[in-house]
Amino acid sequence: MKQLLFFSLLVVSVSCKKEKDSSFDPKNSVPKSELLEKATTYFKSIKAKDYEEIQPNEAQLGKMLYFDKRLSKKENISCNSCHDLNTFGVDNLATSPGDNGTFGARNSPTVFYASLHQMQFWDGRAKDVEEQAGGPILNPIEHNIPNEQYLVDKLKQIELYQKWFSKVYPDTPDPITYNNITKAIGAFERKLNPSSRFDEYLDGDETAFNDQEKRGLTTFMDTGCITCHNGIAVGGQIMQKFGVYTDYWSLTNCDKIDNGLYDLTQKEADKYIFKVPGLRNVAQTAPYLHDGSVESLEKVIKIMAKAQNNVDLTTEQISDIAAFLKTLNADISPEDKQSPFNTQT
Repeated sequence: MKQLLFFSLLVVSVSCKKEKDSSFDPKNSVPKSELLEKATTYFKSIKAKDYEEIQPNEAQLGKMLYFDKRLSKKENISCNSCHDLNTFGVDNLATSPGDNGTFGARNSPTVFYASLHQMQFWDGRAKDVEEQAGGPILNPIEHNIPNEQYLVDKLKQIELYQKWFSKVYPDTPDPITYNNITKAIGAFERKLNPSSRFDEYLDGDETAFNDQEKRGLTTFMDTGCITCHNGIAVGGQIMQKFGVYTDYWSLTNCDKIDNGLYDLTQKEADKYIFKVPGLRNVAQTAPYLHDGSVESLEKVIKIMAKAQNNVDLTTEQISDIAAFLKTLNADISPEDKQSPFNTQT
């Protein structure tokens, strides 16, 4: 009798435990929709990446350099001038003025999520944000610093940087080097990867999207946009010809035809090839394309569908895709936006 009672209690205990375990995490008990399953094969949540550890002092030094106009020859611009952190890492201009007031030829992309891209610049000539940081500083149309040593010598005269470079790179006999300048800026930029509603959706919260946003995601995938715009950055991983099916300038009505990668390589096959931009925060970073020739998100959606996939989207489809793309909106913290030179440093 005692054995029978013990067995009965054991069965009840195990049954309760199973019931408790199955309801412990509601996400695990609800199957993913077909749409979410499909989306997770093409895209990755911000949380899915294994990020390398960033030394806080190195990122803080990089932030100082990022905001410091002394990194331009006439001290008129900083990195933040063209990549304003208060406006999602861009200046919302077609092209940007440099230290001398001269405008560059290409649109300034956002620095948000740039560290997640496989290459930098519209022609892909830099491999990472550290290499990218060094380019504009020496560009005569941008920061206009004559050479690396010029900037190194300049920063060596500033007590603030004497202290901070020694703190961040204590094992280096001569810590203020051009390489360390770009390393520090890169460390700061690697922090600029905020989470969006799209990430909540990819992480399993299907209530993060309304019906229109789900339709937009479906159309985005079904019309072939995911051929180029995929992965964790929703783009930024490959170089692609702009105008696969038709000359891009016939759709954008831009004033100048940009040859893209061809200008670097002089190879005919590289004409009109550009880096595919990431689409995170795309709704916040107009104007669009390499030359900033398109102001409207809806218009650029229509242009890209026609130029790249030979698809004529309906007005409803364009509206749905735009609604989906707005789920990629995300902002960094107010602290990260704040210039260190407005407070005690």
